Amino acid sequence: MACINKGWEVLSRKIKSCLKRKKGIQNTDNIAERWELLSGNNKWKGLLDPLDYDFRRYLIHYGQMPQAIYDSFNNEKASKYRGTSRYSKKNLFTRVGLDKNNPYNYEVTKYLYAASSKTEKIKESNWIGFVAVATDEGKVPLGRRDILITWRGTICSSEWNDDFKVSLIQPTKIFGENTGNVLIHKGFYSIYTSLNEASKYNRTTSARDQVLDEVKRLLEQYKNEEVSITVTGHSLGSALATLCAIDIVVNQVNREFPVTAFVFGCPRVGEENFKKAYEKLKNLQILRICNAPDHISEKPDRGLVDGSANDWRVYEQVGSELSIDTTKSKYLKKNVNGHILEVYLHGIAGTQGPKGEFNLEINRDIALMNKADDALKDEYGVPVSWWIEKNKGMVQQEDGSWILMDHEDDTDFLL
Repeated sequence: MACINKGWEVLSRKIKSCLKRKKGIQNTDNIAERWELLSGNNKWKGLLDPLDYDFRRYLIHYGQMPQAIYDSFNNEKASKYRGTSRYSKKNLFTRVGLDKNNPYNYEVTKYLYAASSKTEKIKESNWIGFVAVATDEGKVPLGRRDILITWRGTICSSEWNDDFKVSLIQPTKIFGENTGNVLIHKGFYSIYTSLNEASKYNRTTSARDQVLDEVKRLLEQYKNEEVSITVTGHSLGSALATLCAIDIVVNQVNREFPVTAFVFGCPRVGEENFKKAYEKLKNLQILRICNAPDHISEKPDRGLVDGSANDWRVYEQVGSELSIDTTKSKYLKKNVNGHILEVYLHGIAGTQGPKGEFNLEINRDIALMNKADDALKDEYGVPVSWWIEKNKGMVQQEDGSWILMDHEDDTDFLL
């Protein structure tokens, strides 16, 4: 009789699990139990086609992080805080709506600032990412203490200038003086490693310095726990995430802890020798998520070795690849920009493999695709570019006057 009862209990759990999956109800235990597989310790074998349900949730979780930077980046020309976050580290996730119905809680511990080239001699510095760590509550559904590094894509004109610097240079600050023949994109490397003496953000520390110092600090703080390091980024941010993840492992910052990078719409970062150097590294997995209508992952195709007149090298991608195809989605307008991050997350929620149709498995609100774009078909009744700061940050005072108040003070720098 005991055996029968136990059998019914097992069957009941399986049925409930199946129903939860079909209804899109989250079962956080699955992530906690499977996090090592989901982070690529078996190179995502069996998870990509068809796309595993838990893995969809996992990718969307990490993909939302660069989107949080887009949603809170202050690009108002009239603001003295242009180029920074509108929100403090403490309030970031709440302000962008990531605290609702989300068990994967993190605390942002560091904002990252990078220097990019306004001209050949003049740089400017802007907020480009953050470091966060899973809270005591958040590490339970995640299955470990996750250190998260997030990088956004191109926003500022100075960053575009560096994006187009496709010549190849030796990344000595990552690989040391003995880089061999490893060559990478000059502009991406510059954003990652440059100082800017005219800015309080990068006067003495590059984006690289900031992120490595903070990861080392957190690893020391949680040295007696099970820790992972996850790096995520979109577009330019995915190139920086690739460099950052490799940097952490090459220089053994991670110690024995695993490092995983999830990169969305990632351009090519280096040539063949860079790819070979990546393939020799242990405790590192990179997954590139590529959308069929987005051709950024095919760029750049080649570049001159810096200082050379005719030494051209072919760019190559690194890591594993997950292909999605949002052109199959019934929700999107034709000819939508397939590079948009929210479109990527929509694709992860509904892609059924290269030969399958498109069907949303994850209950992710389609309205999010019109946050800053015009992606949804008009029949869904969602305003175009609806994510805006109330009154553009203008706040009325008691005397009836209006002033610009578009920044929450933080403790990284005295502003």
